[in-house]
Amino acid sequence: MKLLKPTWVNHNGKPIFSVDIHPDGTKFATGGQGQDSGKVVIWNMSPVLQEDDEKDENIPKMLCQMDNHLACVNCVRWSNSGMYLASGGDDKLIMVWKRATYIGPSTVFGSSGKLANVEQWRCVSILRNHSGDVMDVAWSPHDAWLASCSVDNTVVIWNAVKFPEILATLRGHSGLVKGLTWDPVGKYIASQADDRSLKVWRTLDWQLETSITKPFDECGGTTHVLRLSWSPDGHYLVSAHAMNNSGPTAQIIEREGWKTNMDFVGHRKAVTVVKFNPKIFKKKQKNGSSAKPSCPYCCCAVGSKDRSLSVWLTCLKRPLVVIHELFDKSIMDISWTLNGLGILVCSMDGSVAFLDFSQDELGDPLSEEEKSRIHQSTYGKSLAIMTEAQLSTAVIENPEMLKYQRRQQQQQLDQKSAPAREPGSAASVAGVVNGESLEDIRKNLLKKQVETRTADGRRRITPLCIAQLDTGVNATSTPAALSPSVLTTPSKIEPMKAFDSRFTERSKATPGAPVLTSMTPTAIERLKEQNLVKDLRPRDLLETSSDSDEKVPLAKPSSLSKRKLELEVETVEKKKKGRPRKDARLMPVALSVQSPAALTAEKEAMCLSAAALALKLPVPGPQRAFTLQVSSDPSMYIEVENEVTAVGGVKLSRLKCNREGKEWETVLTSRILTAAGSCDVVCVACEKRMLSVFSTCGRRLLPPILLPSPISTLHCTGSYVMALTAAATLSVWDVHRQVVVVKEESLHSILTGSDMTVSQILLTQHGIPVMNLSDGKAYCFNPSLSTWNLVSDKQDSLALCADFRSSLPSQDAMLCSGPLAIIQGRTSNSGRQAARLFSVPHVVQQETTLAYLENQVAAALTLQSSHEYRHWLLLYARYLVNEGFEYRLREICKDLLGPVHYSTGSQWESTVVGLRKRELLKELLPVIGQNIRFQRLFTECQEQLDILRDK
Repeated sequence: MKLLKPTWVNHNGKPIFSVDIHPDGTKFATGGQGQDSGKVVIWNMSPVLQEDDEKDENIPKMLCQMDNHLACVNCVRWSNSGMYLASGGDDKLIMVWKRATYIGPSTVFGSSGKLANVEQWRCVSILRNHSGDVMDVAWSPHDAWLASCSVDNTVVIWNAVKFPEILATLRGHSGLVKGLTWDPVGKYIASQADDRSLKVWRTLDWQLETSITKPFDECGGTTHVLRLSWSPDGHYLVSAHAMNNSGPTAQIIEREGWKTNMDFVGHRKAVTVVKFNPKIFKKKQKNGSSAKPSCPYCCCAVGSKDRSLSVWLTCLKRPLVVIHELFDKSIMDISWTLNGLGILVCSMDGSVAFLDFSQDELGDPLSEEEKSRIHQSTYGKSLAIMTEAQLSTAVIENPEMLKYQRRQQQQQLDQKSAPAREPGSAASVAGVVNGESLEDIRKNLLKKQVETRTADGRRRITPLCIAQLDTGVNATSTPAALSPSVLTTPSKIEPMKAFDSRFTERSKATPGAPVLTSMTPTAIERLKEQNLVKDLRPRDLLETSSDSDEKVPLAKPSSLSKRKLELEVETVEKKKKGRPRKDARLMPVALSVQSPAALTAEKEAMCLSAAALALKLPVPGPQRAFTLQVSSDPSMYIEVENEVTAVGGVKLSRLKCNREGKEWETVLTSRILTAAGSCDVVCVACEKRMLSVFSTCGRRLLPPILLPSPISTLHCTGSYVMALTAAATLSVWDVHRQVVVVKEESLHSILTGSDMTVSQILLTQHGIPVMNLSDGKAYCFNPSLSTWNLVSDKQDSLALCADFRSSLPSQDAMLCSGPLAIIQGRTSNSGRQAARLFSVPHVVQQETTLAYLENQVAAALTLQSSHEYRHWLLLYARYLVNEGFEYRLREICKDLLGPVHYSTGSQWESTVVGLRKRELLKELLPVIGQNIRFQRLFTECQEQLDILRDK
């Protein structure tokens, strides 16, 4: 055994309360006190293990320092996958950290630029629920859950797949909870508190399994922490701070019957921390001796207030080694390396020690297969590391358990189906309010502002560091969504392979990410060139024909949209360069303004009228032939062949359409320049400004339309046809009803500026045209008002400041799909963008959030998107209720209710975008009922609705 104390691992003389070695063994984290805040530091492991590396100045010792905690950090713990680090502190917060591979170098705050962070770790989630200091955090074996305990006497179970959702709050301790440990397969979690008890909880229903008090009856005084530990075979649970015959012990609790007959004795003061080696061992066979079957055993390290450390093997009656006076103050935490041969110990005196064992001293570690067999014999096959899919099909053998399960399922169903939160159950409310997907944690940060009070009693809103909170906000919306940081397969340590394959299946791909993202743009482009990929759109999108980004989803929730748009738009742009267009679907939509205004900024005002005259959009060139896919479900494509010689040498153009194997064709007298189609109509634009429209069976629906100028872009959605001409005029017709929706409307008013281009065009299922421009703005044309309306702006400061996550009913609430979501390109949008800013005064936050939500409601209404209108209206109403805005809320209710008694002069419409207003009001009532201030409004609306129903 080797012992060393690397003096360079320190918190500048301040205490270190926690240490944890990364699963791949290359780094370790420490947590404790900083200068004015809590401090988390990530250190390089190789200078600890290798003396040469310690001397080498080119090998960094400190990898990253994080000072985000407002007060002392009590615990740091790596997830089993190694992807995340959780830290908990006296500021009542748990912060979840993830390595950011794409951030440039940074320096440690307050170090005058001398200390550089080698690795960049950003805070991806802040978990707020505890009302007191967080003392311990622990990841479950399969990283599905994160548990935290606090001096508020509770243990909180967080859903690690959907931070910051809370699955359960375990109440039962009557004293400060100071330690947590999971059993090796996640069937139980144990907690130890100052109330002289150790409690074991079931994870199946989060109820108390047993409470153990006898070994702690004699305990006097307290310890800073009570870090207990479960053996890797699941047979033993060992506590901190127990007493036997007035002597301090670490109590051994047997899994079988929770018996307390054994303990580790010898320490002179209270035991603060116990940590089992992750390996199960068997006796090492000596050379030449016959291999006798030996009983597997475990190894456990015990640290105490008496500044000494003891290491025990469960097959020996005495400790393997005892190191006295290892530190100047109490031992605070212990961490083993994953190979089971190294151990890091930290102390309140601000130093750490490393012990290196040999296999001769500890024994031969069992393989992962042997370890799994032990788990199966202890827990049964059904519970040996279950995935979520397996848990859902587990057979419940106990009728009492079945009752618990049914009750829990009912609660979950109630949470999902109820339109509003019940004001009674705090735990489930928190879970619903905070629910967000893991992919998007990871961007979500503020639930509410952090307030502290200065010495004179004034409130201070604590600013949050932009760099670490902001950088990853768009990480998951980039095309390269499957980055190395997502696919965690640690391979540096051999035993990790089996461990990782069983324990971290959840972390191998981002939950919720569409499968499409694994195809790179170049791969899609290559497939398209080979004509293998006909259509990459999801089935729930309304099929349109032209450029691949013009998609209008049905009212079915989907979280795809933006990512695929980016992939396909990129393909469009690449196709543009250097080769003739084969597929009209891939026609570029970069419509540029060729105007004198481009000359200089000074001349821009003078050249405005000239710019309007010169505005000219690109036109498609003639081709011999091209093919266009209209939709994949049903399978439908169009083939065009120009200059087909007929009788007498006359040149004709042939149009073919194939729908699910049924084919029709027709001929036209002019060359076809471009085509478009939907599941209802097919249209083609020919030379001489002619536009022809056919049914999906090939029947001509009306004589050729003469366009005012040559065609630039053609679109179809449902029975609507949109033509954008080279002179930048736009027309939309409903060919089934044979009415004009938009008549030769000019784009001049929106295409102002010297280099403005149209980057994306959309025609909604209600025939409303939308133009996405290169400056990030999107306009839709409102046929009833004959105006261009701004429906999206990528630089919208309201979207950055708005924070309405407290009004989201569930983690799926942001997954609202529709034309507005496609235009804005953010299905899970600014509900959590406020984390980017420093602190925003609450009044400003309210004003910006209200303005943003009102913009969203108005935009959805103008786009006639009923699904999105309902979504944003309910969100807006929820926000008004939460913030107490009665004046605006009354106005909404009044409009939705309408006149109770019929009058001939009434202008009130009973529906809005196809939704019944009074049905919407019924959905709002449970929301209004949450705020007691609005009980009068609630009663009024309810009574009026009852009168209307009785009529």
